[in-house]
Amino acid sequence: MSEESIVLATRGSPLALVQCELVRVFLGECFPGTDVSVLKLTTTGDQRKDWSLEEQGGDGLFTKELEVALLEGKADIAVHSAKDLPAVLESGLDVVGYLPRDSVHDILVRSHSVRKPKIIASGSPRRRAQARIRFPDAEWVDIRGNVSTRLEKISGGFADATILAAAGLKRLGIDSWPGLSFNPLDLEEMVPAAGQGAIAMEIRSNDRTRFENIGDSETGLAVRIEKLLLKKLGVGCHSAVGAHWIDGEFLVYHEKSGFKRYEVKDEGKEELEKAIDRIIGDLETV
Repeated sequence: MSEESIVLATRGSPLALVQCELVRVFLGECFPGTDVSVLKLTTTGDQRKDWSLEEQGGDGLFTKELEVALLEGKADIAVHSAKDLPAVLESGLDVVGYLPRDSVHDILVRSHSVRKPKIIASGSPRRRAQARIRFPDAEWVDIRGNVSTRLEKISGGFADATILAAAGLKRLGIDSWPGLSFNPLDLEEMVPAAGQGAIAMEIRSNDRTRFENIGDSETGLAVRIEKLLLKKLGVGCHSAVGAHWIDGEFLVYHEKSGFKRYEVKDEGKEELEKAIDRIIGDLETV
């Protein structure tokens, strides 16, 4: 493709398109005069709304088609919610950078008429595992669809509550919904998914020099540490594991050991690897 143009691959959901527009504007500032266009694609996860992400594993369901477009030269950058990216990328691909991270919190969205939800809709093993601590007697049902579809389902009585990412709601400009209450969850109540709140820009590895030094370095460091934990645990992005690193503090939720807090400093790749290995050893001794 021409060096004077950049093609962005994205899913076609409302949130994905908003995130892609943020990247398009960002790249326009990084590469003045360069034409930045958008290629909208439908992923397997978008098509198979009947699938349970927990049963299917989830890895690659919302990213594979975008990565194929990169490898086939149809796009230059794939735009992802970083939490959807597998910890191990396809050969020949790399994440070149991230936009500055937004809120990492989750939001408990519940019906106004319900104080303690009896039926909670979520397909996320991570959210289910942590919310069961607060709502041990609740029944859980799966829910799929974009953000507005989920909100419509809850307001329509499909369930008493659901849990959504604060960053997605903010990017869509949604801070209220008729008949529903939005309750932010503390990090100790709900440790976010690795990469939550970050927008990733994925490229072909041999294009790294073209796009070198773009993105927010602090966000990149945090997401790399969080994804490294998933990689070493051998679990996917839709596992019952929460991971959030900021300023040397690493909050981890593991379904076997619960909530943990660790000190992990940025002292180079080798020391980070050792620190994560120590954490895994601690998690697995419970």
